[in-house]
Amino acid sequence: MTAFANKKLAAGAALMLAVTGLSACSGDNGKSAASPSATVSASATSGASPSASASESASAYKDKYDPPVTVTTVWGVDPALKFKNGESIENNVATKWALDTLGIKIDSLWSVTDTNNAFATKMRLAMSSGQKLPDVVTIGDAQLAQDLIDTGAFREVGSLFDEYASDKWKTAMNLDPNVWNPYVRDGKKIGIPVLDYAYNHDYLLWIRQDWLDKLNLQAPKTMDDLEKVMEAFKNNNPDGLKPDKVLPLSIGFKTTMNTWMGDPSWVFGAYGTIPGQWNAAADGSLEYGSINPASKQALAKLKEWRDKGYIPSEAALWDENKTSEPAVAGIAGIIPGPYWMSGWPLLDTAKNVPTAVWKPYPIPTGPDGKAGRHGTNFTSGVTLINKDMKNPEALFTYQNYLFEHLADPQPGSEWDVGVFKGYDYDLDAGGNPLYLDKIPGGEVNINRYWLVKDGARIPDAQMKALLKLGDGSEPTTRLEKEVKNNYGPETPAAAKVLLSQPDISFKDMFTGPATPTMQSKQDYLKKIELQTFNEIIYGKKGADSFDKFVTDWKAAGGDKITQEVNDWYKSTK
Repeated sequence: MTAFANKKLAAGAALMLAVTGLSACSGDNGKSAASPSATVSASATSGASPSASASESASAYKDKYDPPVTVTTVWGVDPALKFKNGESIENNVATKWALDTLGIKIDSLWSVTDTNNAFATKMRLAMSSGQKLPDVVTIGDAQLAQDLIDTGAFREVGSLFDEYASDKWKTAMNLDPNVWNPYVRDGKKIGIPVLDYAYNHDYLLWIRQDWLDKLNLQAPKTMDDLEKVMEAFKNNNPDGLKPDKVLPLSIGFKTTMNTWMGDPSWVFGAYGTIPGQWNAAADGSLEYGSINPASKQALAKLKEWRDKGYIPSEAALWDENKTSEPAVAGIAGIIPGPYWMSGWPLLDTAKNVPTAVWKPYPIPTGPDGKAGRHGTNFTSGVTLINKDMKNPEALFTYQNYLFEHLADPQPGSEWDVGVFKGYDYDLDAGGNPLYLDKIPGGEVNINRYWLVKDGARIPDAQMKALLKLGDGSEPTTRLEKEVKNNYGPETPAAAKVLLSQPDISFKDMFTGPATPTMQSKQDYLKKIELQTFNEIIYGKKGADSFDKFVTDWKAAGGDKITQEVNDWYKSTK
């Protein structure tokens, strides 16, 4: 048995302290002016100051550059992104703001609509053909990021971050210091992690409360309870659905057992492992969760559920979005997914079944009282800085401003109501804010306009906002208003449910670059893993075939990968 079931990750503990304390991280290091209706011509004097160690006389950092400095970049444009007023990704309200407010001219080397991995393809072409690489580029594709780092074209950034990043940005980054690990080479940080909201893809169980009520059932607390609920949903369905027309539990595993919606990794968690990732073993080393003996028990349970019709017969062909379809159609009773699912896609269930009511519940425990789910990393990508960039400190001028004013604006602050009038908000004749489709000409997702993906996010900020609403408080900050207006009605309650089990979220402990053996053997190892797991669940092979899979996995490169992973892990301590 591994240390999985009782090991509380330090990063998770740190975040819980930050979240449950609800102490607002709102100290403003900069000189921001209070302006409820900020426009493109925001105050040129606003901005975050660099750290105290970088005085104005000794530092190249400036709140605004005069004359302006140029920062080159490249863009993978979201195909759903809208433009208005004749703008483009190269020239828009945000690029004008950067020039007017910060003295930073953003110059695009190229852009491409990012369909079918077009951005990664063009970026790789630029690398292989010796084209000029940008001063600053944000990459969401993990392998592409590592390949760019391997070119040697991008510089060490740790010293820049230490000198120029604002206290607010540093505090956000320190919520999980491990976010740097994938971008460390020979002890040097070669990339700035792009922070994302915490717990974004941790999940709980969404259950049809109206079905529970009609059947006079309590929500399941254990796996045994869950089976009784699924049996009742299927064979005594309160909406009168015939057994072959109802799906008690909607899950799918087309490409993995560990994903963000409708996945079964929590079933493995009930026995003491999380598949498809590296977990802490009892001896303190890292082990690959899919080869832990607990996986054998979980696969046997999934086979039993498939035989009984509790899960889709086509689960091996279903991806995440497919698992949501029966839930929205009103024929599924349970779906695992993130805390924000009551807004999408479950809000649409009422269109098909007006009486449907979804409620969030904790992950049930297994036979030995264990529970587990995959944990969400605090990042969504990395920002790289070219070695040849003339003014690398300019990126910090830009990002410090966003962390101070955009990440979690407080009431009365510059971007409290919105950022760009006519884009993400507008004002009616009485001066009241308008959002979404009430904005003349429609809303524009300005978060896709920033030099760094999503602008600036503080990992625990969104969860703090949700917990405040979940406790019955009225929203006061812009972030609190956003989560109330844009998320589903059950989202604050779901956030509280999620954090009622703080110790069961387990992140992938390996966050380094792909090891040499991973690069050559990973695809094959994943193939035999998924094939074996599906064959067991579908009864084509017995549960004992799991043991042969483990032997084959180890011999085919798994043991070597395990050694490489643990060598990396030791190097991070």
